[in-house]
Amino acid sequence: MNKKELAQKLAKKTGLTQVKAMEVVNAIFAAESGGGIIATELDAGRKVTIPGFGTFGTRRRAARTGTNPSSGKPLEIPAKTVVFFRVGKNLATRVEV
Repeated sequence: MNKKELAQKLAKKTGLTQVKAMEVVNAIFAAESGGGIIATELDAGRKVTIPGFGTFGTRRRAARTGTNPSSGKPLEIPAKTVVFFRVGKNLATRVEV
């Protein structure tokens, strides 16, 4: 499912127009600077928890020494912040096979 399909299903389920549904999806999930509630919260270093669904958050990865796969020479990999998603219990149970 892509963003357009998500907006279409949201519109059908809630009675919103497809344009309004796309605005809602963009307001929540947009990743560009200045947009998206989830991305804005993660930028500020806060977690976003949706009970039963999951938690979005950030973690700091320390700098480390890696190996260039083509030359075999060591290289320094800089520290960086990465995004994580931890699935909630209800969603995990529902998707379980």
